[in-house]
Amino acid sequence: MYRIVLACDGVPPHLGAEAAKDIAEEFTHRPWHQNVRCEWDGVSLILEGENDWDNDGQALADEFSDATAACITELFAGSIAVRSITTFS
Repeated sequence: MYRIVLACDGVPPHLGAEAAKDIAEEFTHRPWHQNVRCEWDGVSLILEGENDWDNDGQALADEFSDATAACITELFAGSIAVRSITTFS
């Protein structure tokens, strides 16, 4: 299994907290990623999730991007980066 932590920078601060809630809810419809949570740390949206096949975090990053676009209607210039990947059994 992989535990992946991603960060999305550039989110307008006034949208961050609500976007984190909406994105977390969005991932309840994506059961192939487990134990997903999304938080706003005041600067970035932090998404953490687990799966058994995404060893580089790119699949989760793609879905995080899709969820961010769906949940934040205001245009912004943001970027998603992999913060960490931990392998566990």
